[in-house]
Amino acid sequence: MSDFVSGGWSTYIAVVTALSILACLVLLIVASRTKTMAADNTTGHVWDDDLREMNNPLPMWWVGLFVLTIVFSAIYLVMYPGMGSFAGKLGWTQDGQYQAEMTKANEALKPLYARFDAMSVEQLAADGAALRVGERLFVNNCAQCHGSDARGSKGFPDLTDGDWLHGGAPDNIIQTIAKGRVGTMPPMAAAVGSADDVRNLANYVLSLSGSPHNQIQAQLGRAKFAACAACHGAKGQGNTALGAPNLADKVWLHGWGEEAVMTMVNKGKTNVMPAHGDKLTASQIRVLAGYVWGLSRGSTGAQ
Repeated sequence: MSDFVSGGWSTYIAVVTALSILACLVLLIVASRTKTMAADNTTGHVWDDDLREMNNPLPMWWVGLFVLTIVFSAIYLVMYPGMGSFAGKLGWTQDGQYQAEMTKANEALKPLYARFDAMSVEQLAADGAALRVGERLFVNNCAQCHGSDARGSKGFPDLTDGDWLHGGAPDNIIQTIAKGRVGTMPPMAAAVGSADDVRNLANYVLSLSGSPHNQIQAQLGRAKFAACAACHGAKGQGNTALGAPNLADKVWLHGWGEEAVMTMVNKGKTNVMPAHGDKLTASQIRVLAGYVWGLSRGSTGAQ
């Protein structure tokens, strides 16, 4: 219920829950009463000439189970969360259960990571045991975006090359994993000029990496690149301190070609790498960083 700013929603949930259990009890009482509606103990309803609905009482085993269900529900809602914002007498939470299980698992793994803690990230990238652990950490936490082969896809960086938005040094990778990253390319069309100016700029950007482009339009767009140089540099080689991509190589994170570049200039883009510092321990992050650092150097066996 913490996602809702109004306390009225919590009250609404609690009232609906309580009324639902009360309705079950009322239904049981009403259904358990037998009323003879005809002399032959039927309800008086007849189908297909001779199919009659009997008015027999509910089986006692069924009534007993129904009562136990209602009693169990009431006890459960007193002990555990379920009545709106009421936390329950036991103070149990899903997050608390998860944290307890993670703490227990991390304690069991401490002897394994104790050896890794004494190694540098570069050493971890060359250690077989550390790589196997790092690979499992990568599959469980990173492969959803970067792919099981770490080659990424449109919008998700390839970790097997040497192109790093925020720097590829071990400390940079550790910080990226632990704290996450937010990369923002603001819409620049207004600063560039007309639609033709944006197209000319796109061709100039393509020329920086030697990609196919219109040379005349590229020359016309050179001056417009001044609006981009503050982040990408005068020669378009990027800035890892800002996470600004290198435009002079052939790595295109959000698509290649004139139209793709124009879309970025016109609409901008925001990419988010989520932080894992609250999910992984410092030791796990270092091992994972060693695995990722080794990917771009071919030392992990990634295909």
